[in-house]
Amino acid sequence: MHNEFTAIVERDGPWYIAYCAEVPGANGQGTTRQECLASLREAISLILEHRREESLRAIPPDASKELLVLG
Repeated sequence: MHNEFTAIVERDGPWYIAYCAEVPGANGQGTTRQECLASLREAISLILEHRREESLRAIPPDASKELLVLG
């Protein structure tokens, strides 16, 4: 599955900080730009996984599920 996200990266003293425009709450940080982006990737992945699990728990028993692939 192919997904693209926008990483906004800023410098804050010795740290790089980043957030994702499409995934509220996804933030990353690191002492290098690469560390920061790796941290953000992990945050995005964890948030999306958590949201999927939460949503699937709330599905009514009579609802159907379909796999939708983007990209």
